[in-house]
Amino acid sequence: MPPLFLDLAIILVTAGVTTVIFKWLKQPLVLGYLVAGFFIGPYFPWFPAITDDANIHVWSDIGIVFLMFALGLEFSIKKLKKVGSTGAITALTELLLMFTIGNTVGHLLGWSQMDCIFLGCMLSISSTTIIIKSFDDLRMKQQKFTGTVTAVLVVEDLIAVLLLVVLSTVSVSKSFDGGQLAISLVKLVFFLVVWFSFGIYLIPTFLKWMRRYMTEETLCIVAVGLCFAMVVMASYAGFSTALGAFVMGAILSETIEADVIHRIITPVKNLFGAVFFVSVGMLVDPGILVKYWVPILVIALTVIVFKSLSATTGVLLAGKNLKTAMQSGFCFCQIGEFSFIIAGLGLSFSVINPDIYPIIVSVSVLTTFVTPYMIRAAMPAYNALYPHIPQRVKESMAHYSSSFSSSGHEKKIRQYVRKQLAGIVLHGSVLAALAQVSASWLKPLLNTMLVDAEGKPLFWGNLLGVALTLGIMSPFLWAVLVKNVNRDRIRKLLEVYNHSQVVVIPILLLRYFIALAFVGYVLATYFHIAAGLLVVLALLAVLALVYSRRAIGFYHRIEDRFVTNFNQRQAQHSFRIPESLEKSFYMERMMVSPYSRFVGVTLLQSQFRQQYGINVVSIERAGVVYDLPEKEMLLMPLDKLSVIGSEEQLAAFRGVVEVEPDMLIHDHSDNELNIYRLEVKSDSPISGIRIKDSQFQTKYRSMIIAIERGENYMLNPSADTHFCVGDVVWFVSPQDVQLNELNDKLLTDTIVAQ
Repeated sequence: MPPLFLDLAIILVTAGVTTVIFKWLKQPLVLGYLVAGFFIGPYFPWFPAITDDANIHVWSDIGIVFLMFALGLEFSIKKLKKVGSTGAITALTELLLMFTIGNTVGHLLGWSQMDCIFLGCMLSISSTTIIIKSFDDLRMKQQKFTGTVTAVLVVEDLIAVLLLVVLSTVSVSKSFDGGQLAISLVKLVFFLVVWFSFGIYLIPTFLKWMRRYMTEETLCIVAVGLCFAMVVMASYAGFSTALGAFVMGAILSETIEADVIHRIITPVKNLFGAVFFVSVGMLVDPGILVKYWVPILVIALTVIVFKSLSATTGVLLAGKNLKTAMQSGFCFCQIGEFSFIIAGLGLSFSVINPDIYPIIVSVSVLTTFVTPYMIRAAMPAYNALYPHIPQRVKESMAHYSSSFSSSGHEKKIRQYVRKQLAGIVLHGSVLAALAQVSASWLKPLLNTMLVDAEGKPLFWGNLLGVALTLGIMSPFLWAVLVKNVNRDRIRKLLEVYNHSQVVVIPILLLRYFIALAFVGYVLATYFHIAAGLLVVLALLAVLALVYSRRAIGFYHRIEDRFVTNFNQRQAQHSFRIPESLEKSFYMERMMVSPYSRFVGVTLLQSQFRQQYGINVVSIERAGVVYDLPEKEMLLMPLDKLSVIGSEEQLAAFRGVVEVEPDMLIHDHSDNELNIYRLEVKSDSPISGIRIKDSQFQTKYRSMIIAIERGENYMLNPSADTHFCVGDVVWFVSPQDVQLNELNDKLLTDTIVAQ
């Protein structure tokens, strides 16, 4: 038997027992997984230990993939767009503060310079898996502040990728390379834009085509296959597998299949996620805890206190109120998987002390234990702190928060710049991807197929490659040059608003330069000619493409398909909330649990608006959507309600609609129905009469389920069947029936009836 079988048996049985105990103690399940990992780890000799660490680490890596994939499915690119600036400001603030604090703590502990640098980086990145798992356990996923937390975590994961590049360079050269960091940042943005653009354009279309052939089984296989395909692509591109899984989850989150995919993936995520958290617990070494208890305690307290404060500060600097800042900031009180990766990187280059790795693992475990309690403590801490804040400070905070909603001409200039730069990045990334595919795939193919007698590539082959490449790139070249260039609006910006030409004109010139640069790059890829000729050909090609109606029409078809795919999940709602109301009101879909007290109650009787302040705008039942349902419509189990209200109202309403049972399985060992056997004899009062005349069901609360007549059985006989002498009647009753008393009663009732 392979060792993996025994190891998985030990892991899952131990994790199952410990999580049941922790559930009984009303503690987060993730803590139970960590304790289970400690029990079966190599440092606890009184318990069966894991024998094949390599396979278990592979399974834990798969667990990270599924955890990040599920996180992506719950993510929304539109939400990231709304809170993207908050995530960036918070993550950068936390990074700068925690790197400085971590570096200082390392020096105070007497560590070397490289140890301090790596410690600062390890303390800067929070654990996405721990926070998301805690949200699951605490049932907080739908609260408003979790969107801010998710945005910060995504930015932190992207920063972690850059940190790995920077630390690799520092470890090798013992110096900081800013150019390498800039290249890595550009590469990351490029791949993210390309993946999301092509993914949202292709995958929803593919799923729509397959929808009629989809079952839960095939959808699960397709979703997992797409997830691991993106994981492989991310790995080949030089990024983490976790990032690839998250990207594919975010792409699928914009499809209408997202809810079903999340439901069928959840058991798989729970299984592999358990292996991941158990594997983390296996790394806890009591010997290291005893030997380095002072550094471990100091670093753990630093993480818990200062990381929470730095994250809270970052959210405040991003313009959020104190309540949201504290709720969000208290989530960032731990370190996790990326810290392990950073520590492992330092060990691989032999630039840090080997004891740092178990110290960081121990700190991670301690802070993981504290995370659920810190999340719970956010609101009590806010309620205790806010009344003691001076009124002048409150007014200053409110003024600072409101300053983020600027208006007037500055807002228009900012919107113009943001829209232009977003278009340049999007279309420029697509053009770069197409140019790279042409250079690395199309050119070698043509140069292999179209050659002369001496084996040299033909001129016409290269010309064909240029024509094909520019033809495919033409819609996006048109978009870079012409799209969103409204001459009247630009003229108004230049005439009305002072100094706007400093922004508007350089952006227009940048668009022209990018288009010419890509055309020139394609020509230079296939032909080695003078630079002047390249420019002339580039200008001619660009002019031809700009005035090509076919290219313009092709681009609009691509854009329409992209926009449709991007908005198809949101289109399932009855209407969209205007942006002016989005800050105060939200629309969510909730499924009515069979255990909800509102099942079988009409909308009028439920009094949702009076009790919870929410409105039900639509009900989806068995694939049919009832917009603005009638007040007399009954609520049924598994109905999907589209409701609108504030964050607090929706949170309160969710608790009475999506009700979970107190027990998953209820024991019904005491049967409420008993089965009896009654033989019809010659003197039996029911002999010769029909079943419906005997009134078994109405008078005696009994139901006849079968009649045995000779060697034949009549299952569920009809009401017109006559009882015959020798029949064996099988019936069930919810009460204890004495057959003698039943015969006497039947006889009495028969005489009375006659």
